[in-house]
Amino acid sequence: MGKDSKPKDSGGKGKGKQAAGGSDDGASKGKGKGGKGDGLGTCTYVKARHILCEKQGKINEAYKKLQDGWLNNGDKVPPAEFAKIAAEYSECPSGKKGGDLGWFPRGKMAGPFQEVAFNTPVGVTSAPFKSTHGYHIILSEGRKN
Repeated sequence: MGKDSKPKDSGGKGKGKQAAGGSDDGASKGKGKGGKGDGLGTCTYVKARHILCEKQGKINEAYKKLQDGWLNNGDKVPPAEFAKIAAEYSECPSGKKGGDLGWFPRGKMAGPFQEVAFNTPVGVTSAPFKSTHGYHIILSEGRKN
């Protein structure tokens, strides 16, 4: 599943995908609507988990745990492990559910949160970022149209 969605790390940029996708139009159609590249920025729904903290220091602590356990080794954070850290650190009510936000449509989340959620490839954990609600880390779990 992950291998199909990210065949080449260096090809993750939108322009490179478009140039490659333009020459094999028939192959893209065979994958369905969500099969064109990673669908970054073009999908209608995203499934994500997040950690929300009011203070930057606290979100940085949570991110350090993710780095020490997985990210520094180049590994993806398993959703179950992200959920444990979300339950420990997140100040959002979703923290009790491991930070699970489920599927949400484009336009439901505000500003930077939506931008990061819809532009983070499936399986990837975002770096900490700030929104009007505080500091977040997002784990992208899926995308669909």
